[in-house]
Amino acid sequence: MNLLKMKLKINYKILGYIISSIILVSVVFGIGLYFGYSHRPEIDKVSSVINKTPSFETSADFDAFWKAWNILKEKSIYTNKITDQDRVWGAISGLAQASGDPYTTFFSPSDNKLFKDEIKGSFSGIGAEIGLKDKVLTVISPLKGTPSFKAGLKAGDKVVKINKKSTVDMSIDQAIGLIRGEKGTSVVLTIFREGENEARDISIIRDTIDIPTIETENRPDGIFTIKFYSFSENSDRLFANAVNEFIKSGDSKLILDLRGNPGGYLDAAVNIGSFFIDQGKVIVKEEFGLNKKPQLYRSRGPRLFTDKLQFIVLVDGGSASASEILAGALREHGIATLVGEKTFGKGSVQELIDITPETSLKVTVAKWLTPNGISISESGLEPDVKVPFTIKDFEAKRDPQMDKAVEILKAKN
Repeated sequence: MNLLKMKLKINYKILGYIISSIILVSVVFGIGLYFGYSHRPEIDKVSSVINKTPSFETSADFDAFWKAWNILKEKSIYTNKITDQDRVWGAISGLAQASGDPYTTFFSPSDNKLFKDEIKGSFSGIGAEIGLKDKVLTVISPLKGTPSFKAGLKAGDKVVKINKKSTVDMSIDQAIGLIRGEKGTSVVLTIFREGENEARDISIIRDTIDIPTIETENRPDGIFTIKFYSFSENSDRLFANAVNEFIKSGDSKLILDLRGNPGGYLDAAVNIGSFFIDQGKVIVKEEFGLNKKPQLYRSRGPRLFTDKLQFIVLVDGGSASASEILAGALREHGIATLVGEKTFGKGSVQELIDITPETSLKVTVAKWLTPNGISISESGLEPDVKVPFTIKDFEAKRDPQMDKAVEILKAKN
């Protein structure tokens, strides 16, 4: 089939410069979080419980807290099984939970070590991103090639039990602690899947997780596809290489597949958006509490494609965090059309702050808004063209969402 191709004006010097000189800042947005070590408070080491003046005025009556403390010390049959310091850790955990935010979590010494090991990548698990959706533990995305993907876990699966333990009122970090384990061991997830009447058990063998990043395809019909799995530390460099492949292909039609991409580095999303969006235009807004001025992240440019690009972005319930930032910006600046299903809706920012040398507090400090001010966390992103992907499609190895994207692009000759 002869396709009318549009000549794209490309500045190759700019592209080469971007590929060779992209520098990532050391701000990690894994599942939408970053680490604020440069803002860590100084902690006074004390040997006993003392009163300290809070930074903010409060009208709270702490008599109730100390009364409960004393009653538990005097009457609980577990008094001898827990130290006073463990009680303090438990109290701080309750304080974090009282925020009502599932992503605000206190890490005790043991939990803190496990969490930081996971961030460093020195862990074994099943390779699935999870989050809370409507207060239910939900699979955001099983990463391709990982044990969860091979076992048949799907984005949107609701996890009701982990090794027969109910997940009701369980935090995300508690769930991760149960799912994670030594390579070669198994974990059983009991899940509810949309369209099914009964829960099912899925047994998964843990393994070392090697997260894929990017795949490209130069299709014979003149459409170039980029499958993007995660916004990892070097993903924007890899994406630059993929863009270079696209340019060399001579194609003018592009499909960016963000389905199942749970996010990652914010800076990677901004760098990738800068390939397509005019320099200086807003890619994402970061809105803080306490009347602080919003932080605007703008395209670093210069935009590579000076002519109108025929561009579709595929999204689904597994597209979260940095994926939603990029997809929202590309649509609102008139660069791309979104096809697929509603995104997950993970648009909050967590900062990890050391409380003591052995403990830390992960607290939500901001939320992400699209350039037009839409809260990603509150609503997710609705696609411009909604196309469901059913279990029957999966079993028959059909991809109606990709088919629709191709159909739309072919119609734009």
